[in-house]
Amino acid sequence: MNLLQFILNILWIAFGGIWMSVAWVIAGIIMALTIIGLPWAPAAFRIAAYTLLPFGSRAVPRTELTGREDVGTGPLGLIGNILWLVLAGWWLALAHVLTAALWAITIIGLPFAWAHLKLAGLALWPIGKVIVPANA
Repeated sequence: MNLLQFILNILWIAFGGIWMSVAWVIAGIIMALTIIGLPWAPAAFRIAAYTLLPFGSRAVPRTELTGREDVGTGPLGLIGNILWLVLAGWWLALAHVLTAALWAITIIGLPFAWAHLKLAGLALWPIGKVIVPANA
């Protein structure tokens, strides 16, 4: 993480990024408490960490990283993403979009708005994604 990414992450946390990370943790806890949601809980916790420090990292499809399909990137991943979308993805994505709209009001908030929009897309379809350093 370079100095600019570090500063952006500190500002992100100070100006509300922590709340979206907490929302992801809550989603993970809810998923962990249900038997049907248990497979999605670890992914929610990993994305919570990514949401806490989004600058310097990015989410990529696991097939792009490994070069092959696996359980989360094949037909079961599609079913998992649809279930995630219904159970938790839509409200997390909506929260990210609303937060992005608030950040986009100011010019200085545009990088944060863009980060929230990327996280909203991830909130809708997270299964089969992996978080990697931005320069990888």
